[in-house]
Amino acid sequence: RQWRFRQMSEAKRAARAFGLRAETLAALWLQGQFFRILDRNYRVQGGEIDIVAQRGRLIVFVEVKARADVETAALAITPGKQRRIQRAVHHWLGRHPQAAGCALRADAILIAPGKFPRRIEGMFDLSTT
Repeated sequence: RQWRFRQMSEAKRAARAFGLRAETLAALWLQGQFFRILDRNYRVQGGEIDIVAQRGRLIVFVEVKARADVETAALAITPGKQRRIQRAVHHWLGRHPQAAGCALRADAILIAPGKFPRRIEGMFDLSTT
């Protein structure tokens, strides 16, 4: 029984480490696309944003999903997940008045082993909260 608990916790740790590596890769990739990283892992009650990045007058709120393949990663951004991101975006904007007047967009970066990151611009609408 104890061994099984330890195995599950090791699997969870491995999944978390995989996710953190994917977020780091996504942030580096965005920087290579001339984005400036404003925030990472922005958490509020009921929501989280993996990466907030800016290029010029555009601010993107990026959800990073790492899965075995990019199709599965895209499917993991469910309507419920989108609502949680929207809540966090609303909160972030309230704390960053300098973002007023910027164009806002929700992007996804999908990560799969052995593949280049795939960015989907405008993955979902930010206006509905």
